[in-house]
Parts: sequence; structure tokens; C-alpha cells
Amino acid sequence: MFFPPRRCSAVILTLMLSPLVVAAQAQEPNCDNAQTQLDMTQCAAREYEAADKALNAQYAAVRKRYSDNEDARKLLRDAQRAWIGFRDAQCDLETLAVRGGSIEPMIRAQCLQRLTEARTKELAVLAECAEGDLSCV
Repeated sequence: MFFPPRRCSAVILTLMLSPLVVAAQAQEPNCDNAQTQLDMTQCAAREYEAADKALNAQYAAVRKRYSDNEDARKLLRDAQRAWIGFRDAQCDLETLAVRGGSIEPMIRAQCLQRLTEARTKELAVLAECAEGDLSCV
């Protein structure tokens, strides 16, 4: 098989690096003692993913509480969409100083996690508020 010189170099480089990529992907980072930027970024991403999963569960609980109130469900949806816009803009602002750097994904994940956990607490108040609380729907 003949590859033009440029293509041949790319193929050889890909073949040489493939085992390194597979090995790096197979090794799970120790998030209790992350030492490299890659490990710290992966750990931050996992923590954000866990926070996002908790947020989605709490959002579903509030929707269930409002199951017989279409106005409340619509307002909840609108509020959540607005919050997502705020969250993303806030994290854009907080990562401005590190934009393009290797630390940016970690800082963004940490921002997303912090804001998501705060929103989850806000939704928990809506899902669990006591009867007679005037802030409840």
C-alpha cells in the first residue's frame, strides 16, 4: 500500500500514539490525590456530572409536586431555562482569565458544579416546602 509522504507521516504518527491514548483513557485518575492537570480536569468533570445528575433529579421532584398545576410547571421550566443561561454566562465570566489555557476546563467544571449545587438546593426548597409557606406553589 502506498501513502503520499504527508499522509504516511500522519498514519505513522497515529499508529505510534494510539497505544498511549488507549492507556491514558484506561487509567482512572485518583481524585483524592490528582497530580496532573488532566487528572484534575477529569475529576472536576466527574464532580460536575454528579451535581448535574442531582439537579435533574431535584427538578423532576419539583415537576412532580406541580403535576396538577400547569402554570407552575411552565414557570418552573422558564425559570430553569433562564437559570441555565445565567449559569453559562457566569461561568464564561469566571473563566475569562484562563480562556484557552489547559486549566480552563477544570475551572469551568468547578464553576458549573458550584452553581448547579446551589440551584439544586433552591429546587429542594420548592419540592419540600411546608403547607402554609407563602413561597410555595
